[in-house]
Amino acid sequence: MSIPPSTDWAGLYHAYGRAADVPGHLEALSSSDPAVRRAATSALTSSVYHQGTRWPASAHVVAPLVALVDTPSTPDRDTVLHVLHAVAIGDLRDDELPFNPTRAFADADRVRPADEDAVLRVLCEEEDPDVDAVADVADAVVLHWAAEAYRAAERHTASFLRWLHDPDPAVVTLAAALLVWFSPVPGLPGALAAVSCDTADARASANLALAHLPGHPGSDELGALTTGLASPDEVVRVTAAIALARRQATALPDAALTVLVQADAVAVSGAVEGWDRSLRGHVAVALRGLGL
Repeated sequence: MSIPPSTDWAGLYHAYGRAADVPGHLEALSSSDPAVRRAATSALTSSVYHQGTRWPASAHVVAPLVALVDTPSTPDRDTVLHVLHAVAIGDLRDDELPFNPTRAFADADRVRPADEDAVLRVLCEEEDPDVDAVADVADAVVLHWAAEAYRAAERHTASFLRWLHDPDPAVVTLAAALLVWFSPVPGLPGALAAVSCDTADARASANLALAHLPGHPGSDELGALTTGLASPDEVVRVTAAIALARRQATALPDAALTVLVQADAVAVSGAVEGWDRSLRGHVAVALRGLGL
């Protein structure tokens, strides 16, 4: 993939200084050599998502990462999507859903360009940095960079929505887990309901995403979740029951309650790719919401 030259990467910073190396890492994600791709993934992730911290360059890698996932010939598109999720969402865990960006990024709105310049000067340019000199604004500036990365990703939710129809089930699985952070996305409930049951992880991720949407499920959602209760795959059955318990607790089908109680009794194991909380944890939350 060719990286557009419009971004002044050398004028941006990441965790290790000037971001002039970022285009090379992005290009390398398309390499035919797996070792080159692995090295690029590691270098890019550590620089624009360093121990959870985003930097000024982070928001600018979002569009190229989306373009890579959008390109069918890109190798390891699911790995690229993992990087995109890390840049856009950071270390936020899915137990913080539903996500309210206005509340989460409120302190970022008070950051001035002078504050950002001061923090970058101390962190990236001074040989003997005086961190205390920017202590009063540093946290807000870091939050500002996180907000910029999130908002950059938010501009691409139409692409994320298309990925729910992707022929690669790994892309579908991770797209569902990413999209729920940006709800409400127009068309999202129906697209999640339409995810195929052919691959258990993809359907299970769609079920968990449906579990975190607001309001009662529509007819398409209800149909998909009810069908899921009869799936031969445990992860699909359990996540369908979780979604029904969270979305329509007062009209929960007996079959869904049975699935949840059995999953709790056997301490169901495992997790769904793209989701932080274990399957057992999701079951516990659903049962707690039912008062059980």
